[in-house]
Amino acid sequence: MLKLYGYWRSSAAYRVRIALNLKELDADLLSVHLVKGGGEQHKTDYGKLNPQELVPTLVDIDEGGDEFVLSQSMAILEYLEECYPQIALLPADLKPKAQVRALALSIACEIHPLNNLKVLQYLAGELGVTDETKSAWYHHWIHEGFSALEKQLEKHAGRFCFGDSVTLVDLCLIPQVYNAHRFKVDLTEYPNILRITENCNQLDAFIQAMPENQFDAV
Repeated sequence: MLKLYGYWRSSAAYRVRIALNLKELDADLLSVHLVKGGGEQHKTDYGKLNPQELVPTLVDIDEGGDEFVLSQSMAILEYLEECYPQIALLPADLKPKAQVRALALSIACEIHPLNNLKVLQYLAGELGVTDETKSAWYHHWIHEGFSALEKQLEKHAGRFCFGDSVTLVDLCLIPQVYNAHRFKVDLTEYPNILRITENCNQLDAFIQAMPENQFDAV
């Protein structure tokens, strides 16, 4: 039995929802509201489950009732890949597999952390930056990351980010594009990113994982 603690707008939880859908896995989705009441991720009970006070958190309960708890979306994706390889999100061969990981991490480690909620809250709160400055920060890091990714996609992309099969790169890209649109970033200079996003978002697994389609969406 799988449980996923997440939040409808969390990019990291979005990645995992897509993976669960693609792998046709049933999971109980549990909401951790990242804003209400100062953020439910900071409550004691959730802090015991995930001391980082972040989402997502995956709980895998075996037949004996023992719980395996795992945080960090990329580790969760790798775990699901190992446990349920029948529908693969990584290529079989070593070098393509390494390249897919590198592309996925370029989004998950280089772009996303600079633009996630706690960073934006710190900019606006403790540092007191204006909304205009915060927006400029967001746009800068999206453009820097997407400019490099667009060049890499010219070499590796087919219908999706790496050839014609969905991989971990697509799972990382789509939530980042969703947030870029939300923050009104002009993406017209990234035709490969836009084309791949359109292709992904025609698949049921991606549609079902969209933030607005979650039970806790407000």
